[in-house]
Amino acid sequence: MKLLLRIIVTTAILVSLSGGDAWIVYPSDQKVLSSLRLEAMRDGVADFELLRMLELLSEEAGQESGEVHVDVFVSGEEGYQTYRIPSVLTTKTGTILAFAEGRASLSDHAENDIVLKRSLNGGFTWSPLETIAEEGEHSLNNPTAVQIQETGRILLMYQRYFKGFDEHKAEPGYDGEKVCRTFIMYSDDDGVTWSEPEEVTRGVKRETVVTSTATGPGVGIELTRGEYAGRIIIPFNQGPYGNWKVYAAYSDDQGETWKYGEVAPENSAGMGNEVQVVEMPDGTVQLNSRSASGNKLRKVAFSQDGGESWSGLVDHPELPEPECMGSILRFSFTWRGDRSRILFSNPASPEKREMGTIRISYDEGKTWPVNKVICSDSFAYSCLTKIDGETVGVLYETDNYGKITFTIIPLEWLEDPGYNKLSGD
Repeated sequence: MKLLLRIIVTTAILVSLSGGDAWIVYPSDQKVLSSLRLEAMRDGVADFELLRMLELLSEEAGQESGEVHVDVFVSGEEGYQTYRIPSVLTTKTGTILAFAEGRASLSDHAENDIVLKRSLNGGFTWSPLETIAEEGEHSLNNPTAVQIQETGRILLMYQRYFKGFDEHKAEPGYDGEKVCRTFIMYSDDDGVTWSEPEEVTRGVKRETVVTSTATGPGVGIELTRGEYAGRIIIPFNQGPYGNWKVYAAYSDDQGETWKYGEVAPENSAGMGNEVQVVEMPDGTVQLNSRSASGNKLRKVAFSQDGGESWSGLVDHPELPEPECMGSILRFSFTWRGDRSRILFSNPASPEKREMGTIRISYDEGKTWPVNKVICSDSFAYSCLTKIDGETVGVLYETDNYGKITFTIIPLEWLEDPGYNKLSGD
């Protein structure tokens, strides 16, 4: 048990046994247990003796031990007062990219930059922070990433507001400082280097009536099935403020040019706002949106033409929310020799941004029979990623926006409440 000796534990009692081993008893801090699990699973080699002990300690403390939590962006550290709006992507090579807005304050338009960290070991450790897009006193918002499978190129889309303007003050059109603009940049080396941003506003925003636009936030998708296979889709919402609509922008030439589709009609109380999309087995696209001024339920709609038009938005009765961004992810298809799984994460309380929950649907989002709370306290915006065929990750805001944390979760732990991946059984 040499791993134990390498951890500084200030909230537990260490008892030395013959042979030089040290055992932890009376744990009082989840962070200690998470740190020990991280050490025990680092480099992909699990020390199951240590993990079994941690499982027993977790049970004694009334804590769940199926997941590992790693803080990625912490307010006040690495040059920014606040970090918000997570986006996370696992690349074809297994690198995990975590994006966020680095802000001068908690305000949505606080000279925000787009920042990035990379993980090469499944999310257990992360590179130092890099600022990959900044425009001085202007604000950059809503990082939304997607990878082109054929080339490996990673696209990142976001908005820019000039200083003094925000979604409340934005104006229609394409020209002038009061216009909300959209930019795209790309990386061909797993996020090590990035292109200069290129403006794509005219391809993703209607010229009249529409004021603000917002990508995602979260991720886009590339369709893999049906007539529109290969199409890149970035979900959007548009203003005016308080009269939001949701739609998709899409590219059929690997991100070189963009077009925008029609907005989804409203068929239930309230309206859609921040939005994500997921592909169905036949190439149909399902939209999953935050609600605004509605029934505190997620809104869903479907597109049969690759995001160009949508069915009416309706409330999903099994997906409560406090009006907050959420994440939806295709984890597996039955046609790939696996069970169909769609994962969803959000704060599951209709009252507050708390009770961070991951759900699983086996019937293409009709029902959500599996759910597990990964954070019972503060939990706001989140973004899911498939780390590998057995593991999911979620990057989320917690600690009242004090940090953005990445949690690594075994799929088996999510699916079977009686199974604990850390037990080695």
